[in-house]
Amino acid sequence: MTKRSGGVSRARVRAAWVGGTMLGLAILAPVAQAQSSEPTDRTEEEVVVTAARTVLPPNALPLTIDIIDKAALDQQIAMSGSVTDAVAVLTPSFSPTRGKLSGAGETLRGRSPLYAINGIPQTTPLRDGSRDGFTIDGFFIDRVELIYGSNALQGVGGTGGIVNQVTVAPPRTEGWSGRTLAQVTAADGFESDSLGGKVAGLVQYKAGIFDATIGGSYERRGVFYDAQDRRIGINLTQGETQDSRAHDLFARLGAQLRDTGRLDLILNRFQLAGEGRFVPLGGNRRTGLPTSAVRGDPPGIPAANRAEAASLSYTDSDVAGGNLVAQIFVNRTYDTFGGEPNAIATFQDPAIAPVGTLLDQSENRSKKWGARASYERAVPGFEALVATIGFDALWDKSEQRLILTDRVWVPPADFQSLAPFAQANLKLFDGGLRLAGGVRWENVKVRIADYRTLASTTYDGRNPATYGGVSVKGGTPGFDQLLLNGGVIVEPVAGIRAYASYAEGFTMADIGRITRAVGTPGTDLGNFRAIDPVISNNREIGVEVKRGPLDAGATYFWSTSNNGQVLLALGNGIFQVQRQRVEIQGLELNLGMRLPIEGLRLSTGYAHLIGRYDSDTRAPDGIVDTDLDGTNISPDRMNVAADLASGPVTARVQTQMYFARNFRGKARPDPRNDFGGYTVTDAMVRYQTRIGGFYLSAQNIFDRQYIDYNSDTRLPDDNLAFFAGRGRTFTLGWDQRW
Repeated sequence: MTKRSGGVSRARVRAAWVGGTMLGLAILAPVAQAQSSEPTDRTEEEVVVTAARTVLPPNALPLTIDIIDKAALDQQIAMSGSVTDAVAVLTPSFSPTRGKLSGAGETLRGRSPLYAINGIPQTTPLRDGSRDGFTIDGFFIDRVELIYGSNALQGVGGTGGIVNQVTVAPPRTEGWSGRTLAQVTAADGFESDSLGGKVAGLVQYKAGIFDATIGGSYERRGVFYDAQDRRIGINLTQGETQDSRAHDLFARLGAQLRDTGRLDLILNRFQLAGEGRFVPLGGNRRTGLPTSAVRGDPPGIPAANRAEAASLSYTDSDVAGGNLVAQIFVNRTYDTFGGEPNAIATFQDPAIAPVGTLLDQSENRSKKWGARASYERAVPGFEALVATIGFDALWDKSEQRLILTDRVWVPPADFQSLAPFAQANLKLFDGGLRLAGGVRWENVKVRIADYRTLASTTYDGRNPATYGGVSVKGGTPGFDQLLLNGGVIVEPVAGIRAYASYAEGFTMADIGRITRAVGTPGTDLGNFRAIDPVISNNREIGVEVKRGPLDAGATYFWSTSNNGQVLLALGNGIFQVQRQRVEIQGLELNLGMRLPIEGLRLSTGYAHLIGRYDSDTRAPDGIVDTDLDGTNISPDRMNVAADLASGPVTARVQTQMYFARNFRGKARPDPRNDFGGYTVTDAMVRYQTRIGGFYLSAQNIFDRQYIDYNSDTRLPDDNLAFFAGRGRTFTLGWDQRW
């Protein structure tokens, strides 16, 4: 069931883990699609969560899910700029975004989320370039489904949760239709280099059983300014969304082959690249002066991200009385990291150039292809029991190269995952009690050939680099494991539910970071335990009240992984993976209330997270003794929002309060990385006319100066990575459906 979150039609539902993604693209047409970006005052309606891989109603499924519908998504993108920013703003358990092209360190419930588009994973399993939040323009997304906690819904990667972006639905009516958008963005000082703009459009046509949707978007972002009217610093290596250009080409071609069966082909090509017009100007952490930017020519190629994807799916809601979903897909990504004005110590090789003079930059390259299928139906003669069976297959080939000297930094690695699964859902006492449970048998193999590390591979804290160039024996490590899930929902009165669930998930450790840093000659990867997968679990209990004007929920969860993954800074801007036991627990509270004033709604959300790990690297004792730092967990946060919908006018004011946090423990975290906290408020107003909707939004309306969370909690000696948050920024736009 959907719920309104103050005029933005944000739905919160509960769902159980069923072992994979829905995959169904045809099912999207009848599923609560937002047919206009215009906010509407909808009544409660049932939503099928495609990422949950079942057509059962959400109240049958015991896990935490949020749905951000089209109206809410467009509203947030207008204020914050991207789908990732929208998710982060609306989700208290999600880390504040870095405002960069890289999403490294951005977590959901203290673990990495898996980004997907129509169920297709965007994350690279073996070398996470942290660009997976920028693979499609939000203009082509109808809603975002967030599934919280460790689970194996999509197979590899969902240890923190799943962010599934569902693309635009096919046209429903015969003939031509479409949508257009134009907007301009500027800092409040209206500096010329802060100006940015976006144009986008799509055309849809339906004739008989065939339909087509074709669209494109182009966005040019200007330089970002902080609240003190200084340019925000440029991160040349990881990349920027500021001072960049992006374009996206999207197509969806479909055929209704029978009343219940549909074939869909979806194509997308997205690219975001820096303009390369600025270089960083170092700040001063001791005095609080953040990093800025000045005009200049950075070396090499500006950081960029390119993603190309194609998928073909068939869905049929009546195959022998059940629902069939099948999909094949291919996906290629290129993550280009920028160069630095000063030679990076790790890339030095005296055989190529004198130490300290060699400039280089790297690029992740990944190609995925796979197939997935599922079949769901009620058991004949026992209709209260609904069963799902399915099979997922995924192959990925990844490497990281130094593109200016054509050297291999991360050796080519082949990933293979084959996973059958089954799920059952039992309805008792006319829905007053439901039981769900299932299993996924995950079979993974990784193949890495023999290779040689870079001449410079490690940092010892004193010298610029310790020269390596060691030979490493490849191998074919693998594992197979049964991943279990189960849950129960009790709904004694309509609108009041309690649930409890358990789910196991897994991800691969960042093998790229691990293999490129091997420093011991003769290491055999076939027996190298550091590349074992991360197996995590999620235990969760919650209660939900949804009656009259009240919409409230409370969830407590705890998650553990015996061989988890912690990113630790080496001191040279490069992070190393350490495998340690990790424990995370948290409390999430949500409250929404429709007020007696017509169209006015208030809402709030709160998340409290605690994460610790075993810091005994040489002799781990399994006892967590040190807090996870800002690279690995988000701060406590409270969101407050007010929404108004009155005739043609809609408006929203929202505040995010990030609370201070100190990091302590046996490993003696650097107190300079303690977080001071900050508060940011955004607003938007929209007026609907016959010729479209006109809107004006303002990010950080009180022009609050602050240092972003990621900068404040890591690399305390790096004055080039001390970034302020974005100051007051205006966006004026227009969109129209026709």
